[in-house]
Amino acid sequence: MRHFTSVYDLPNLSEALNTAREIKNNPYGFQHLGRNKTIILIFFNASLRTRLSTQKAAMNLGMNTMVLNVNQDGWKMESELGVVMDGDKPEHMLEAIPVIGRYCDVIGVRAFASFESKEDDYSEKILNQFVQYAGVPVVSMEAATRHPLQSFADHITIEEYKTKARPRVVLSWAPHPRALPQAVPNSFVEWMRQTDYDLVVTHPEGYELDSRFMGDLKVEYNQDKAFEGADFIYAKNWSSCSAYGEILSRDMSWTVSSQKMALTNNAKFMHCLPVRRNMIVTDEVLDGSSSIVIDEAENRVYSAQTVLKMILEG
Repeated sequence: MRHFTSVYDLPNLSEALNTAREIKNNPYGFQHLGRNKTIILIFFNASLRTRLSTQKAAMNLGMNTMVLNVNQDGWKMESELGVVMDGDKPEHMLEAIPVIGRYCDVIGVRAFASFESKEDDYSEKILNQFVQYAGVPVVSMEAATRHPLQSFADHITIEEYKTKARPRVVLSWAPHPRALPQAVPNSFVEWMRQTDYDLVVTHPEGYELDSRFMGDLKVEYNQDKAFEGADFIYAKNWSSCSAYGEILSRDMSWTVSSQKMALTNNAKFMHCLPVRRNMIVTDEVLDGSSSIVIDEAENRVYSAQTVLKMILEG
């Protein structure tokens, strides 16, 4: 595997899952792969779990790690081509990216949607420039349209907790005070569609995800109906894709509560974190026995480590 930007980059999802299990049982068993190798983690946006888990994963594999927060530690970078650089961005990515590539063996990149242009965001302008110009493997640590390391960790977590071969997995929109990208729900749906899970997506009208991720999956607009018999509830906010970046609803009836969870088949509650308490989910659910968000966050280490192992071996 050369780069990792989506589930489609994995040669085989089942084999990747088995590797993740092996790594979780023996996190330091492959340190020879990363000896004298360096990974640089580039952050255009803030991070807690992604930075720490990816850095930990690389260290577990024996890699040297360097972290660059672009907007704090380095020059502001211009990404547009053919521009007159007379503004506040003294460095162009056409020079910065290949230079970074000369300093390392793998690059991790985190660059959210800007909401300035749907066309630019959905073309993955920043991530694809790294892939094109770095000269070394690139790992997406969340891009404008996908968060594959998170979705891989979600898949690992569901496999650990499922009690039947084909669990009912529900992705539910929930209210939030800010406009959030579609990267996590896009990626989650894309990833789950590669499994044999019974996947259900529920949200208010106007929050339909892009068809390239949904495929022929139909939306259940009644959240209560979607929750009935569910084995896993994955709550997440996202802004409108059609009215790009807009907040169309703050309907608090979509908050995941104990009353909502009572409709399920003793479902486990999942969220990528950070989570807005008593907006996305109530304290009672998040702090209750059904919540597996901490285990889910721990699995971010093993999803990243599996990806890095496959790249180092490749």
